[in-house]
Amino acid sequence: MDTSTTVPTVTNSSSLHISQFILMGLPGIHEWQHWLSLALALLYLLALAANLLIFITIQHEPTLHEPMYHFLGVLSLVDIGLATTIMPKIMAIFWFDAKAISLPECFAQMYVIHCFFCMESGIFLCMAVDRYIAICHPLRYPSIVTNAFMVKVTGFMVLRNSLLTIPVPVLAAQRLYCSKNEIDHCLCSNLGVISLACDDITVNKFYQLFLAWIIVGSDMALVFSSYALILHTVLRLNSAEAMSKALSTCSSHFVLILFFYSGIIVVSVTHLVKEKIPIIPVLLNVLHNIIPPALNPMVYALRMHELRLGLQRLLGENMSSQNLFPKIISHIITLRNENSPKVHHLISG
Repeated sequence: MDTSTTVPTVTNSSSLHISQFILMGLPGIHEWQHWLSLALALLYLLALAANLLIFITIQHEPTLHEPMYHFLGVLSLVDIGLATTIMPKIMAIFWFDAKAISLPECFAQMYVIHCFFCMESGIFLCMAVDRYIAICHPLRYPSIVTNAFMVKVTGFMVLRNSLLTIPVPVLAAQRLYCSKNEIDHCLCSNLGVISLACDDITVNKFYQLFLAWIIVGSDMALVFSSYALILHTVLRLNSAEAMSKALSTCSSHFVLILFFYSGIIVVSVTHLVKEKIPIIPVLLNVLHNIIPPALNPMVYALRMHELRLGLQRLLGENMSSQNLFPKIISHIITLRNENSPKVHHLISG
């Protein structure tokens, strides 16, 4: 009777000592992991600048107000959000040794990472469906893919990923953390956090599997099915020019989608060798969250002719506006020099 009442008290009191987690960084290379910070910081700045430029260009150019570029603009915002969620803390760990993170901050980061990650998968699915309708059903495309359709699809993806990822941090917060609080990671990954729990984590692992295979897995299956149907339709075209244009439009999408989903598979597989080489899944997880945001806008800017022209016009206008002010100042000085003798003559007269 005494034992049954004492054990919960000890457990609860000991769990109160865990008020924060310690993010240890990259396992096995803690002493020189700060040398990687420069490359990661450059990737982060590239992701911010490139995605912001893509988004501003799409909003600024009327010729880019089309469904395909609408989804690309949303993808740019998602990439900015995903990179900003993880990189400031990683830089703080590497540069200032700020490894501590409170439990609420850790669970909040966990939620935002999952939300943006699933959102990126959903946007890739929207882009694949958009290209499928445009190539396989071109006559029906204007009547199907309308502004209302884009708003509904984007809203559905936001709601789906915002709501279905809520249980991840909620379930993690319900676990008891009563002993170790050091996480061998640079960010609050769900599996890394719940591995420190003192009680059963079966439900947490099950829901993580549900998100991975039911949400992201179904997106991946639909994406590749869409591109398989697109390829089947393109190969049946009689015009070589139309075939080349269709393949050129889809190639940039497919390259990034292939990189995104193959990265997920690689990160999942490397967790099997975590006990032997623990740095591999952690490093790949970090890179998979920062390389796609930096890579996406570069591939789209290089592969999409209309977007490239829009970028050139936007940058050209900015350069013109920057040169306009010196020209105005120079013109004012010239007028002043021309009028100064006349003014002097009037005063002396």
